[in-house]
Amino acid sequence: MIRAIPFVLMFYFTSLAMAGEGIVSVKSAHSVSATLDRLEKVLKKKGMTIFKRMDHSAGAKGVGLKLRPTELLIFGNPKVGTKLTQCAQTAAIDLPMKALAWQDADGTVWLSYNDPAYLAKRHGAKDCKIVGKMTKALGNFAAAATKAE
Repeated sequence: MIRAIPFVLMFYFTSLAMAGEGIVSVKSAHSVSATLDRLEKVLKKKGMTIFKRMDHSAGAKGVGLKLRPTELLIFGNPKVGTKLTQCAQTAAIDLPMKALAWQDADGTVWLSYNDPAYLAKRHGAKDCKIVGKMTKALGNFAAAATKAE
């Protein structure tokens, strides 16, 4: 029970919403770019590989279209992702993990990512032991990236 307290507190202090089936969205106290900067920093500190950062808004602007701030970070760790893929090889299509920082029409910034439990269910790996660890880690990373100083 004591172990669950930090996890429960994280949800209490962090605005959390489900934006779509299998997507976890956490309200951020920072801009889109600052949110991903903070996420990238914590991921690197935890030994994750950053594969790519994409600015969808810049891409839209490049073709004459407008898009509210929207940036994607692709990251992962083969020590973790491989374990999910061993449970269900098709999970590799959803790996490495991705985090999307985006600004809604009201100006609120969100950090969204795929729920590992949803990915496990999608690929028929509901009993895969790594899923709980992934869920906890992603929740912690998201909280660190979105919380106010």
